[in-house]
Amino acid sequence: MARLLIVDDEKNIRRSLETFFVSCGHSVACAPDARSALAALCAGAEGFDLVLTDFRMAEMNGLELLGEIRRRFPDASVVLMTAYATVENAVAAMKAGASDYLSKPFTLAGVQHVVERALEMRKLRVENRALRAALDESPILDSRSPRMRALIETARQAAASEATLILQGESGTGKNVLAREIHGWSPRRGRPFVVVNCTTLSEQLLESELFGHMRGAFTGAVKDKPGRLEAADGGTVFLDEIADLPTALQAKLLRFLQERRFERVGGTQTIEVDARIIAATNRELEQEVAAGRLREDLYYRLNVITLAVPALRERSEDILALAERFLATSAMRNRRRHLKFAPEAVQALCRYRWPGNVRELRNAIERAVVLSRGDTIRQEDLPDAIFRPPPAVLHPAPETSASLEEVEREHIRRVLADAVTLEEAADTLGISVATLWRKRKRYGIE
Repeated sequence: MARLLIVDDEKNIRRSLETFFVSCGHSVACAPDARSALAALCAGAEGFDLVLTDFRMAEMNGLELLGEIRRRFPDASVVLMTAYATVENAVAAMKAGASDYLSKPFTLAGVQHVVERALEMRKLRVENRALRAALDESPILDSRSPRMRALIETARQAAASEATLILQGESGTGKNVLAREIHGWSPRRGRPFVVVNCTTLSEQLLESELFGHMRGAFTGAVKDKPGRLEAADGGTVFLDEIADLPTALQAKLLRFLQERRFERVGGTQTIEVDARIIAATNRELEQEVAAGRLREDLYYRLNVITLAVPALRERSEDILALAERFLATSAMRNRRRHLKFAPEAVQALCRYRWPGNVRELRNAIERAVVLSRGDTIRQEDLPDAIFRPPPAVLHPAPETSASLEEVEREHIRRVLADAVTLEEAADTLGISVATLWRKRKRYGIE
């Protein structure tokens, strides 16, 4: 049911339209002129979804009324009616923001079709606006966890500075989301936020991506290309998975952090860029330094402020709130309205340890929304791993004298040997395919 306001100086038309739309199940109010219509719009506590107004009226015509409505009540849809239809009037009405245009005389079926179409368009606009707002608002900011709230408070304070930051935490905890929020809180928020993933490219391509290259610097370099650092001038560069940065590039990044200068690949001109660095890692960087995989001087240059992002199991009080949030946004995106969790699904969500963290939770809810039937998310709509106990480990435990890295390497090797695909192995290990690929590369597992 929609709330309609009918504006026409002819009493018979008002009564006829009111009677018809009430019979269609809508709530209808009427006004004999534009000023009465504006008064009704201002007085309506719930507002009107659509205004159906005549074009020619004394004192203020329908086009002028349309302008006032668009200025004061931007969410209302307006359909103009006129007995003097011209192309010029129709174009003027649509340019002024009318949802549609009706020529008198019209049939009730015709006006119903136009009104229902305008109401559907309004509904889509409202839903899209709500979806954008829900997607833009970061769920990590709504935390009940004292640890997470303390982290956010520290991040806000650090955002106002120019200090280099390291975000440390497991994959899927939201380090990239937090980095973007820090940029948004900082004085640099009006400038670019540029992401560089240190894992996905070869050393040569990563150097070109980060620092840019000159024409002819390597095969395929057919023209000069600025890098991500130049693109981020005045803004922030987010270096994701900094521990995977090749050793040869670590020295070049160190120089940039010290001097804010660099040369493109194959170039001699020194370029100066003002960009703040935020780095992220899912590893213990001190161990990477001790193992010789990360330069000690680069580590100390990066490690001005370190923010440890907790795993989802360490902020269990947020699981249900995050699940509800993801349910609302996913349901809206997939046009599944009024979905809710069954009690047993809530229990399963809260019991599970979420090795994939917030990312795994979001994906699980998305899957449940798509596969569920009816208006309730049941336990069986969730991924099997959430409510089934993990399979028993059939392999003998490694020697207790083995290091943690050796234990992890051996476990990954065994899971890969048993799995048909990388996706299956990653699911068994409770990590993403990208994380599994990095660990294989790190441990030299074929």
